[in-house]
Amino acid sequence: VTKPTLKEKFAALGNLPRFFKLVWETNHGYTILNAVLRLVRSAIPVSILYVGKLIIDEVVRLSKSHSTDHTYLWELVAAEFALAIISDALARATLLVDSLLGDLFSNYTSVKIMEHATTLDLDQFEDSEFYDKLERARQQTIGRTILLSQVLTQVQDLITMIFLAVGLMAFNPWLILLLLIAIVPAFLGESYFNDRSYALTRGQT
Repeated sequence: VTKPTLKEKFAALGNLPRFFKLVWETNHGYTILNAVLRLVRSAIPVSILYVGKLIIDEVVRLSKSHSTDHTYLWELVAAEFALAIISDALARATLLVDSLLGDLFSNYTSVKIMEHATTLDLDQFEDSEFYDKLERARQQTIGRTILLSQVLTQVQDLITMIFLAVGLMAFNPWLILLLLIAIVPAFLGESYFNDRSYALTRGQT
């Protein structure tokens, strides 16, 4: 079972524009809705952290001033609670749109493969190397549903990291190091298991 080289990994990134083009061709409405949902979800974690900061600041202020007016504090708590509910609702809505768009994408790419297969000569199907490629393409129409969700989730996480990085730079630039330390182990782990999964799937064909 062979593992993809670093060069092959970077070369594979060149397929992303064509991949997103196919997603767009599958269904414009679901693609736009998915993008909007994920963009809003990207800003939610930063919003929750900021409101949490305001709650702590208000608690400190009340403890120092000995004020009995807790109206603003409860408003902040309500806002934090609302953000948590919105975050959960957006996650469920994104999952639904992912599922719908993924199924449509799988069907769309399957049809395109079948249409292309009808234009080929019979002797091409007797070529083992060509048939391996066709079989991989056919099998991966189902796997692309998972890939679609994973790629879009990674784009969403990247936007979230940008929001967090901007917020950390405004507060304390050194905290970005903590963000990087938290990201690197997860990135290395995901890369390793993705390599093994790819190698296994390719080996099976």
